[in-house]
Amino acid sequence: MELNASAWQLITSALVLLVGAAVAVAVGRRLVCSSGRSLALYGWHTLFCVFYCLYALRYGADALGYYRNSFVLEGPFAPGTTGVRYLTALMTQGLGLSLIGTFLVYNVFGSIGLLAFDGCLRIATRDKAAYIRRLATLIVFLPSVSFWSSAIGKDAPAFMAVGLALWASLDLGRRPLLMAFAVALMLLVRPHMAGLMVMGLTVAPLVDPKTTPGKKLLLGTVAAAVAAAMVPFALHYAGVGDNVSADSLKSYVESRQAQNMAGGGSVDIASMSLPMQLFTYLFRPLLIEARSPFALAAAIDNLILLYLFAAGGYAILQNPARKQRESRVFLWSYALMAWLVLSMTTANLGIALRQKWMFAPMLIFLLLSAIGRPRQAQLEPGMTPVMKIYQTYGLLPGQRRRP
Repeated sequence: MELNASAWQLITSALVLLVGAAVAVAVGRRLVCSSGRSLALYGWHTLFCVFYCLYALRYGADALGYYRNSFVLEGPFAPGTTGVRYLTALMTQGLGLSLIGTFLVYNVFGSIGLLAFDGCLRIATRDKAAYIRRLATLIVFLPSVSFWSSAIGKDAPAFMAVGLALWASLDLGRRPLLMAFAVALMLLVRPHMAGLMVMGLTVAPLVDPKTTPGKKLLLGTVAAAVAAAMVPFALHYAGVGDNVSADSLKSYVESRQAQNMAGGGSVDIASMSLPMQLFTYLFRPLLIEARSPFALAAAIDNLILLYLFAAGGYAILQNPARKQRESRVFLWSYALMAWLVLSMTTANLGIALRQKWMFAPMLIFLLLSAIGRPRQAQLEPGMTPVMKIYQTYGLLPGQRRRP
């Protein structure tokens, strides 16, 4: 298999790369991100895309399977693996893209998720000390954030969906369509995670003290109706079955633990306590467990995440009643439900390294928001707090942008 088998594929690959850069700049403007920073994040993500493609060609990967299967589609369209194959077929059969060209399209999906994640962390740390803002930037540039979301497969659209859902949740009243798009995108690739998103959205308006009783009733009714339709579908897709019971859920968890035991990165989670399962899923491998360059890179990433969770958790315990600007109910409910479900059903650390980024951005945002004391912003006459944010990042009309 070749990266580009013809001149047309070489040209289209270059076009996809350039269009992706333009998309990154355009999306960055909507996410309080300067053009320079947007291009830097896109370039960083693209480096991992090219590396992943070359690695897959030499050693094999699921991405190659999606690419090959996109030329011969069997059966009707369905969410999940089949949905990704149909999406890939639009690029291979519809546009005639090569392997690297298709990789670059999925790279655009992952880059949008990275830009949204970066924008949210910049908002969370906009009035914090410099070292906290540097920590947020360091997290965005972690290799594990960009590596898995840069290839053909479910991870890139799923990461994009999570990033957009996180951004939409910061002002859900003004961004309901963006949240709906994020849920629909997640439904295409991982329906069970979309079901958890809807469950989180169902809880949020019911417990938000700012929501009026009438609006709670309306939003709760709509969210419950959507959840009633999506959650059973997601459970059926995941393999629980149509008749959900405690026994069927227990059987599903045990079967998933057994299935995921395959592979060199497998660990026995069935015998672990629940806290240990949660820790293993999010923070392993540790440095002392690294046996390869890839495992070492993952362990360093996990060490940074472990520090963030320790510092953020301590800050939350010290000041649990701190007033937040954004509603956090959806973020907490979705992230904790996803962490619990995935940690109980995933015994392979290789799978965990990829899938934890379907909820880790929410937890990282929440913990970074809790760290440090907000500085008092000095507002000029006639300037609102929102205008101050845009001034901070050089986004006011006529103001020079800064990264």
